[in-house]
Amino acid sequence: MRIDHIALWTNDLERCKRFYVDYFGAAAGEGYVNPKKGFASYFLSLGDGARIEAMTTSTLSPVAAEPGAQRMGWTHLAISVGSEEAVDALSRRLQADGYPLLDGPRRTGDGYYESVVLDPDGNRIEITA
Repeated sequence: MRIDHIALWTNDLERCKRFYVDYFGAAAGEGYVNPKKGFASYFLSLGDGARIEAMTTSTLSPVAAEPGAQRMGWTHLAISVGSEEAVDALSRRLQADGYPLLDGPRRTGDGYYESVVLDPDGNRIEITA
């Protein structure tokens, strides 16, 4: 077994897609639109086969959370970029581009080298080596 994809709601589908393509090298699939359900999405494929499904809706009202909120349930997505140097470089790039850097880069007590940033929708992203 493996995790095929995670899904996230966004208010701006194109902005969300650009973020994961530009900063994490995701490959965006062809967009999907279901006008009857007021739904649109992109699958964003990462290097090892894991995918993010970015979704938007005009018929539901997903509950918004404060940016970076620590809440029950899924709390972050960790994306490995391969090396400590890559963590440092991407963290600097995201921060320079105005994305909040919440923590790190640092070595954690459980051995990860990581930083924590927020994506454009306020989701916590751990960038790991």
